[in-house]
Amino acid sequence: MFFFRQNTKRQAQYCGVCGWVSNLSDGRVEAVFEGETVAVKEVVDYCHHGPSFAKVEHVEVFFEDYTGDFLDFCVK
Repeated sequence: MFFFRQNTKRQAQYCGVCGWVSNLSDGRVEAVFEGETVAVKEVVDYCHHGPSFAKVEHVEVFFEDYTGDFLDFCVK
């Protein structure tokens, strides 16, 4: 994935977004972002293209209520 998860973490931390990102067994990537709406949208926008050489074919976004469950951002 050309370091998609690590770069997503870097982008989330830069934007002040908490949560996690993880590879799925079928090659897809799943992430949970929590933070200010504008910051979360910036990280989601990043995920539409990812780092250089990443191949992003499709992004699905589901918005849920803020829970405050996360204190930082991690790669699973």
